[in-house]
Amino acid sequence: MRTDYHVHMHETGDFSTEYLKEYLAKAQEKGIEELGISEHAYFFNETKNIISNPWIDNRRGLDFKDYQALFDKAEDEGLSVKMGIEMDYTPGKEAEMKAFIESHPFDYVIGSVHWIGDWGIDLATFREEYEKRDIKEAYRQYFDQVVTLAESNLFDFVGHIDLIKIFSYWPDDKDFLYEQYDRAVKALAESGTCIEISTAGLRKPVGEIYPDPVLLKKCYEAGVGIVLCSDAHKPDHVGYEYDKSIELARWAGYEEVRIFSQRTSKSVPLD
Repeated sequence: MRTDYHVHMHETGDFSTEYLKEYLAKAQEKGIEELGISEHAYFFNETKNIISNPWIDNRRGLDFKDYQALFDKAEDEGLSVKMGIEMDYTPGKEAEMKAFIESHPFDYVIGSVHWIGDWGIDLATFREEYEKRDIKEAYRQYFDQVVTLAESNLFDFVGHIDLIKIFSYWPDDKDFLYEQYDRAVKALAESGTCIEISTAGLRKPVGEIYPDPVLLKKCYEAGVGIVLCSDAHKPDHVGYEYDKSIELARWAGYEEVRIFSQRTSKSVPLD
């Protein structure tokens, strides 16, 4: 089955079913059978107690009821779409994240690491930080959060699990890098948290799918489930380079993907 659960609408449009239909039309064109919208949680006023910094606070201002209304209206109109959310995993805010998640009828919840403290690791405005920091320490801090994200058991899958490679900064020590992968994979496997294969990296400076093939292979060997996603921020991104994600999944050994409904997953044939 072809899925795309990592899709955003707010930055390029509105929460209307007319705009949603543009995404659904692109999904149909790409052979996507399960489409899910998973807006960034930080846009919503209801997440002020979870994550706050100047960059986020300048962009926050939506009320969750307007997001919920999109899915209610889509159901009324017979439009098939899953309701998700992408949350910035925030260490120490597990109780607040849990309360937010359980307050809404999500089909799935993505946990992502975008911040190390107040450093937005994937933002061009913060790119120079990579030149100032010890890269090994940055990777250690990043994967510390991936581990505790999985251990929290709050999320269905991890978004772009090795996002920290976005600007092509890598530790020179491969053994160290693989140690970070191994401890993340262990936490994922023990918690039953899945990962996404995301083609978004092909649109970024790194020019690579998330995750690194070595990390994906380790996930397969540990029994970690996968979801295929594009991290679309406009309709044209839906199903982006989908065949490359299928090729990578099969290379790693996967023959199945996970699909979600009401926070419950099941495995279905890959394609």
